[in-house]
Amino acid sequence: MRGGPLMMAGSDRGETKRSGSDLARRFPVALLLYVVLAALVWFTMGDAKVLIAGKAVELKLVPLLILGGLALRTVVALQADKVRRQDGHPGEKGGGSTPESL
Repeated sequence: MRGGPLMMAGSDRGETKRSGSDLARRFPVALLLYVVLAALVWFTMGDAKVLIAGKAVELKLVPLLILGGLALRTVVALQADKVRRQDGHPGEKGGGSTPESL
């Protein structure tokens, strides 16, 4: 079922890569959503504790660590995209990591 109401925007064109400016524009929104989710976790989860390696750890730290890992992955992805765009300009000579420039 192509083009149905449940399809994501841009998926009918087969776009899998995003331009650098698009990623840079979405980055602050993504980090803001991670902060909102972390605040929801902090204020809605109880003070339950679990034993990990013999020590009592608050249960709410588990989803916070997962969200922190996802936020870190988002930051690293943006930085990697910036590096790729700096190194891979097709019009530059000697400045790419493509086999033609080696």
